[in-house]
This record gives sequence, structure tokens and C-alpha cells, in this order.
Amino acid sequence: MLFESLALAAACCWAVASLFSASAARHLGAFAFSRWRMACVSLMLWSVSLVSGGWQSLNSGSIEVMALSGLVGIFIGDTALFAAMNCLGPRRAVVLFACHSLFSVLLGYLVLGETLKGLTLVGCMLVASGVMGAVLFGRREGESHHWEQDNGKLAVGVALGLLSALCQASATLMVKPVMAGDIDAVSASAVRMSTALGLHLLLLWSGAAIAKARLPINWAVLGKVAINGFLSMGVGMTLILYALRYGEVGLVAMLSSVSPVLILPLLWLVQKRAPAKGAWLGAMVTVIGTMLIVSR
Repeated sequence: MLFESLALAAACCWAVASLFSASAARHLGAFAFSRWRMACVSLMLWSVSLVSGGWQSLNSGSIEVMALSGLVGIFIGDTALFAAMNCLGPRRAVVLFACHSLFSVLLGYLVLGETLKGLTLVGCMLVASGVMGAVLFGRREGESHHWEQDNGKLAVGVALGLLSALCQASATLMVKPVMAGDIDAVSASAVRMSTALGLHLLLLWSGAAIAKARLPINWAVLGKVAINGFLSMGVGMTLILYALRYGEVGLVAMLSSVSPVLILPLLWLVQKRAPAKGAWLGAMVTVIGTMLIVSR
């Protein structure tokens, strides 16, 4: 159960990290928030890599693959996801992004020959439907907040949401063969993060208005950015790379996709308001599916 535990631990990290992102992202704007987060995480990861000596496991081939994965999965994928959120609202965009687990299963089968059978296949279907259901039907009656806001560009938003999911799945598939070797996961994650950060800086230096911060950063916001980055991109993404060393792409992606469900009790704790019944129903389906996968 090693890779299953690693994938679920990554999902837990992403769920907890999301609690620190909302106010900081609103303060900086999506692109500036991502850029500062990547800068913090790159510094953290390279520090660990240099101290541990893990950087010595890198070679030109692994660096190229990890850099391409950072370009596709983090830079293009995250950018498409943020754009989808602007078009559809965060809730609907998250539902589309959850398709990355299904894309990972499909790509794993087509490229690597990975197959899911029996209860494992049933479990994956339950997890995918449960996560989407928890997000899609998690809205309370009469609820109107920033998670529901959209600008009416349905077709564009759907295309961007699916693009972000496909980029995430493709980036995960790319690193699987590399992680099967002896490469240090922290150093590999540092290469991915640094590549995406460099591209974000180029976007900023190009003068693109969307890349500029809405408000100047301060120490309080920087602290939230650093905590979010450490948990989500530092620990979470590194755990995923370790999980890919031992597990199939589709199963790792499927188990790590449960973070929208894991955040439900955290939101209840913070907001002092129980999630909608639809969210709990989706959570129950996800839990059953997860149990089927890990007990196969």
C-alpha cells in the first residue's frame, strides 16, 4: 500500500493547503499568487536538494523530461485552470479539472499498457464520480458567493477546463518512466517548479497585464503563500513523484484526486457550516471507491 498511501497523503496536503490560498490569491491575483508560490517552493526544494546531495541524481535526460512536465503540467495546465475559473466559476472548473484522473487512466492504458480490472476498475469509477458529484452538487440552496461566479463564456470555459485536466494527466505520464529510476524526487520536483517559475517570470517581464499583481505583497500574504506552497507544491507534488515510482499512473492520479472531498470537513471546521447533502453523498461514494482500490 506504499504508493496508495503516498497519493492519499498528497491529496491531504492539497486539501489543507487550499485553506491558506483564498485570501492570498484574492490579494495578489491568480498569476501573481502562482508566481510567488513557485518562487517560495523552488527555494525550498533546491535548498533540500543541495543539502541532501539529491541534485547529483539528475542528468540531462531527466532534466529535460522534468522541465517539459513543468511546462505542460504547471505552467500551461495551471494557467488554463485559472482561466477556466474566470469563465465558469471555481466550482464548475474544479469539476472539469477532476477529469485529469480519467485522462490519466486512459493515457496510462494507451501509452504504458496499464489496465484496471475488477474491483479496482469499479473503485476508480466510484472515486471519479464521487469527487465530481461532491463538487457539482455541493452548493447549498440560495448560496451565492465567488465559487459560483462566471462570465457566461461556457464553451470557452469548458475547453480550458478540459485542457487543464489533459495537461495535468500528460505531465504525470511524462515523469513516470523517469521516476522508475533512481532520480531524487525532491530534485526532480525542483526542476519542474523552476521551469514553470521561469516561464511565469517571462510572462511578467513581457508586460502582460494579467501577470501583474493586483495589490503589493506583504509579510502576512507572503506567509500564507509560503505555507500553501510548502504543503501543496513542495510536499504534495513530491509525494506524487514518489508514488509514481511504485504505482501505476492511473491509480496514483485517481487516489490523489480526492482532495476536493477531503476539504469538506476542513471547510466545516473553518466556516462553522456543514456542507450541502450532495457534497456528503459524493464524499461517501468517493470513500467506498477508495476502499475498493486500496483493498484490491
